[in-house]
Amino acid sequence: MNLVLFEPGELASPLPLADPRAQHILKVLRRSPGDTFVAGVVDGPLGVATFVSDDASALRIAFAPGREPPPLPPVTLLLGLPRPQTARDLLRDAATLGASSIHFIATERADPNYASSSLWTSGEWRRHLLAGAAQACDTRLPAVTWTHTLASALAALPTVLAAPRLALDNYEATAPFSEALHGSAAGELVLALGPERGWGHADRDALRASGFTLCSLGERVLRLETAAAVALGMALHGRVGG
Repeated sequence: MNLVLFEPGELASPLPLADPRAQHILKVLRRSPGDTFVAGVVDGPLGVATFVSDDASALRIAFAPGREPPPLPPVTLLLGLPRPQTARDLLRDAATLGASSIHFIATERADPNYASSSLWTSGEWRRHLLAGAAQACDTRLPAVTWTHTLASALAALPTVLAAPRLALDNYEATAPFSEALHGSAAGELVLALGPERGWGHADRDALRASGFTLCSLGERVLRLETAAAVALGMALHGRVGG
């Protein structure tokens, strides 16, 4: 945790000792009353927090806002709905690397039951975004959905194909990802990856009909979370800060 993040309004109240952030301040950062640490408000400013005092139940924190972080990179991720554990990794890592939105979508080969996991129904998913943002020392969180089908996600994209659209596929790729990426402008980008079982035939047809180029990271078959991190890292080169 490179940044201690607080929700808007949280700093007006003491931070309970049972809160993982309080334990991080005390045991990892080893701060004592009067010490400072880097903090931020979710989707708000970065700044410096002062550990004012503590008692048997809570810490009292004073926050001095500083600069606003830059906008998130203009990359939209479409991800075939994976197993919850894989989704946790994707949420954390995509928030760390940076993306403006992440849409987990039902596809031909995705298990529809994954959408009813407690990861989504309990709100746990947001905790993994916060962990990723804290790792990156950023306060901004990507927008996240998990209720779209591939068809509805494609329909929700802007009708004007201003942003390049690239989909990773090991079987029907027509270009290396690096080559397809190199030919795109350093602005908005839509990047699609299938679920853990890959795209189905109907998925590929729908993607191509919506202006996507099918491309590949190479001959090796990667885990979804690995492929997403590699592709997003490559895509962000030259796009950070928009």
